[in-house]
Amino acid sequence: MPKAAVGAMTHPATPMTGSAAVFPILISLGFCHLLNDLMQSLIPALYPMLKQEFHLDFTQVGLITLAFQLTASLLQPTVGTYTDRKPQPYSLALGMGATLLGLILLSLASSYAAILLAAGLVGTGSAVFHPEASRVARMASGGRYGVAQSLFQVGGNLGGAIGPLLAAFIILPRGQGAIAWFSLAALLAMVVLARVGMWYAAHLRANRPGVHASASGAGMPQARVIFFVFLLMLLVFSKNVYTVSLTSYFTFYLIGRFGLSVRDAQVQLFVFMAAIAVGTLIGGPISDRIGRRPMIWISILGALPFTLMLPYASLFWTGVLTIIIGLLMASAFPAILVYAHELMPGRVGLVSGMFFGFAFGLGGLGAAAMGRIADAHGIAVVYALCSYLPAIGLLVWFLPNLERGRARHSA
Repeated sequence: MPKAAVGAMTHPATPMTGSAAVFPILISLGFCHLLNDLMQSLIPALYPMLKQEFHLDFTQVGLITLAFQLTASLLQPTVGTYTDRKPQPYSLALGMGATLLGLILLSLASSYAAILLAAGLVGTGSAVFHPEASRVARMASGGRYGVAQSLFQVGGNLGGAIGPLLAAFIILPRGQGAIAWFSLAALLAMVVLARVGMWYAAHLRANRPGVHASASGAGMPQARVIFFVFLLMLLVFSKNVYTVSLTSYFTFYLIGRFGLSVRDAQVQLFVFMAAIAVGTLIGGPISDRIGRRPMIWISILGALPFTLMLPYASLFWTGVLTIIIGLLMASAFPAILVYAHELMPGRVGLVSGMFFGFAFGLGGLGAAAMGRIADAHGIAVVYALCSYLPAIGLLVWFLPNLERGRARHSA
């Protein structure tokens, strides 16, 4: 961990100003997000090994994703709602303990039921981590909300990109038992998050949070806020189901269509996940500059031509197109999340839990559904169907420009 981060957390009473982001805290959160998502990305990266060893079909593979992501989906909004009312600075470290237990169980699992339980425990750890860490990132942003969310989220994307590589080069050659080594990452994350919790607790004491703001943002009626949040969730649906279709089945697609080895396919998956990380990193700062709504336009609808070409591309152009798609689609989520925070001020935990949880849940349902389609019609059909999902980006037309509305109100 950087010395600056240690220094900032050694003196947790340092107040956050309205003009300066607390970058040591943001970097620490991004680092822990890297570890968290590295551990959870091991699960889909191990699907070829688990499918062979436990004689699973594609539907059962999809249900593993569902067990992990549905657990997180159900718990995250609940965690976020509770901590909006009663912040829990040390819940981040405690939640990571569930991930640790899940990894140990996965390394020892001898049945399909045990694998599902292990995936559910890892999902529980993510359910606690995401809404609370997103709240702390906003606290430490100094008003640069897009930058803060990008720094936080890019850690997760980097972890998701590194996980498949580590699985390919460490776990696959050594077998299922090697998963236990990654529980050390959970222990490291618990230590760092305990230090973040100290800063979080001191920040709460210094600011003495009072009554939360109204759930309606920008002076809108509550019904309109609910409608716009629903539109944002549909946008997350299009983005996340498409992304999960690649992360869960991309290796099978490459192996089946182009005859790649498992290791070469995992490298291709790493390239896609790395593109997602870069897209997330640049998406937040750009949205701070050009606005949330234009960024969402560019990110989701802009990916449509490339997703439509992907099912018909050669191996070389498959790699090129997945990089472009990853860059574009990943840059949307920081903008979507900050837009939702601005629609519902004072409900950062609930909003973060809804959107992270919704993303997990939809991804799990999408993975299970795509597994059924793959069993019946083949993996190629999955990618042909998913290629139309970014067209949902047309719904951005109905979202108001909140930045322009605030400027007009101030004038």
